[in-house]
Amino acid sequence: MKLITAYIQPEKLSDVKQALYEAEVFKMSVTNALGCGEQKGYHETYRGVDIEVNLLKKVRIDIAVNEPFVEKAVNAIIKGARTGKIGDGKIFVTALEQCYRIRTGETGSGAIG
Repeated sequence: MKLITAYIQPEKLSDVKQALYEAEVFKMSVTNALGCGEQKGYHETYRGVDIEVNLLKKVRIDIAVNEPFVEKAVNAIIKGARTGKIGDGKIFVTALEQCYRIRTGETGSGAIG
């Protein structure tokens, strides 16, 4: 079992969801996030005052998958999120020690579905 965490541009969320559905990955959690990386933000003027905006809007997607779906899910996220420009995002894959389905009490791979 693996936990895939991806940070992407907000406007690419629908493309990523469509690519995941095509890869038969339907379960995910989506959260709004703020972050900075290589983009380093930008400067904006508000009422004559220069403001540095270095935390940019991102979307965080968390997907718990069984081993056969790891590559399919990662490739789908890349397919949907890639623009070729700085700020496309990052994907992290971490081992998932255990999973519990609250409704049925299932554990492990069966709980992921």
